[in-house]
Amino acid sequence: MKIKKPDFEIEQNLHQIKSIGLDTKKYLETGKVDILGEMLHRHWESKKKLSSKMTDPFIDECYEIARKNGAMGGKLIGAGGGGFFMFYCADGKKTALSNALIKMGLRRERFGIDWDGARIMLNTKNSLFKPGN
Repeated sequence: MKIKKPDFEIEQNLHQIKSIGLDTKKYLETGKVDILGEMLHRHWESKKKLSSKMTDPFIDECYEIARKNGAMGGKLIGAGGGGFFMFYCADGKKTALSNALIKMGLRRERFGIDWDGARIMLNTKNSLFKPGN
């Protein structure tokens, strides 16, 4: 998203998004992970105000269905017409949330947090796969 001219409202919104990020970091570092859902929702609502192109009717519908089925908040991850929703939900709500989104044509993907940082995932020297094949 490009901002062509200074706009006080956009600037304030960006400051709010930054503040949400800093608060989220603080809560996660202190083990208050249950606040993550609320922070994701606040971020989503703030980010949508930046541009009318931030979302579309299908994305809005998926988000609302997720919230009605246990998601406390969510984040759209990725850009350019492809990506993922990440939702945070209360204990015991994961199955209902997944089932509701599957009915919308979405699929559930498992993910994990990598604490090791960058590492080699494929060593082509010792692999059957060779670049260019």
